[in-house]
Amino acid sequence: MPLFNQKVSPGLSINDDTDILHFLNPDGDDKYIDARTALKNSDIYSIVFQLSADLANGKLRANMPRAQGILNNPTQTSNAHAFWQSMYAQLLLGGEAFAYRWRNQNGTDMTWEYLRPSQVTPFLLEDGSGLIYNVNFDEPEVGVMEAVPQSDLIHIRLLSQNGGKTGISPLSALGNELKIKDQSNKLTLSALARSIVAPGILSIEHGGLLSDEQKASRSRKFMKQTASSNNGPIVLDDLETYTPLEVKSNVAQLLNQVTWTSAQIAKVYGVSDSIINGQGDQQSSIQMMGNAYVKSLSRYAKAITGELNNKLSAEVTLDLRSAIDPLGDEYASTVANLQKNGTLGANQASWLLQQVGYLPEDLPEKEQPKIQVQPVQMVSSKDKQPAEGGEDNDQDQS
Repeated sequence: MPLFNQKVSPGLSINDDTDILHFLNPDGDDKYIDARTALKNSDIYSIVFQLSADLANGKLRANMPRAQGILNNPTQTSNAHAFWQSMYAQLLLGGEAFAYRWRNQNGTDMTWEYLRPSQVTPFLLEDGSGLIYNVNFDEPEVGVMEAVPQSDLIHIRLLSQNGGKTGISPLSALGNELKIKDQSNKLTLSALARSIVAPGILSIEHGGLLSDEQKASRSRKFMKQTASSNNGPIVLDDLETYTPLEVKSNVAQLLNQVTWTSAQIAKVYGVSDSIINGQGDQQSSIQMMGNAYVKSLSRYAKAITGELNNKLSAEVTLDLRSAIDPLGDEYASTVANLQKNGTLGANQASWLLQQVGYLPEDLPEKEQPKIQVQPVQMVSSKDKQPAEGGEDNDQDQS
């Protein structure tokens, strides 16, 4: 019997090599900011909230009833929209998102449990045939699960450097930008705190060297004189001159410096900076910005549906129409143009609009236009005979 029980690792570690560099650099100068601190940045919070909300507003559709059921109700501790938005937000912040699949003996999904990245440690099997995970649950009754097969976890990744095993956080590309913005904010606050705001300058000519107390006393008397005159004209003698100040502060230029870092943050997430500052390219149209935003959402949607297709063994799609066109007016306009061009018939256009809920299912049939018939006066042959005879008589007489 061996003296020591050596515990063999269930798999090979697939941690990033930069963890060793972070260990050698305890100050963490080269490491990106964590997600909790990043959300305190207004630009990152705005982008993550809008992208995760729009992705959650989309509809996950599966071609199998069981898969559709778990997609519609993935968790028992929250609603479906909050669960999926939390998953997508974590995906945008950390580059990957996890959820544990609680299944019954038949392998049917009962509920999914959201997991923080700090709760999951992935490993590669020694033969390279797959991944296993060590999961640390918050529930004391569950505790730690070791060597969890990858089929039991939903693991959504973004950009990867190891063949798609793990994802890279977009925050890793924003280290310098966030430092610049923090320093810019500190500089701006310091400039605002130390700025001097004065209504004007009161000069005393031939007054000699006045002490600070005398200058402050004269300033208070001057303000008292101005207040007691009910905003009337200011009367000065020949020894005093008052000059109003036109404050030309450079604080506004400091505030404009943050737009550069905002554009950099938007670039990392693949969206236009108009999402952050509400301006963007003034020459681009709203439709052009909308098309670019749809492309950005579709990039993240492919990463999501790719994982769900693999784990659920179903064809899952993410319909973003409800997110980018919540009222359905653009879709209705497109269908109307197709009908006008003759591509679709009237019944087909109505069916398409009913499928997306733009028109109600119990819409009554369209009324047929009533044809207005003008009355026609009928003349009988008896009425025509005297007229013909009269014409003959007239001819005979002539």
